[in-house]
Amino acid sequence: MKDSENMLKPVVVCTLLIEGITAFARFGLSLESARDTASTVGRLTGGLRIHHGYFGLGFILLAHFLEPGYKRHRIATIAGWSLTLSDAIHHFIVLWLATGSPQFDLFY
Repeated sequence: MKDSENMLKPVVVCTLLIEGITAFARFGLSLESARDTASTVGRLTGGLRIHHGYFGLGFILLAHFLEPGYKRHRIATIAGWSLTLSDAIHHFIVLWLATGSPQFDLFY
């Protein structure tokens, strides 16, 4: 079995777990990034809104520089795809259906 096939199940599980936590924070705890982090994180980033998908893309990029077949490569790949997919699902499916807007803003 290919290494990429071995990672599909962990990516799906981690993606759903991350999205579950994200949805709970958004709807269960009523947290909104634009409202609740703009005055703190927004100042540190110069107004750039940081999505967890950005970290995912960074992990995917990092995985390309790591030796395939090793644990670090596997972890970076799974974490990268899970964070990236969770962010996309959150904005372009969950938030769009729940609020009528993807709320994918690049700046606060």
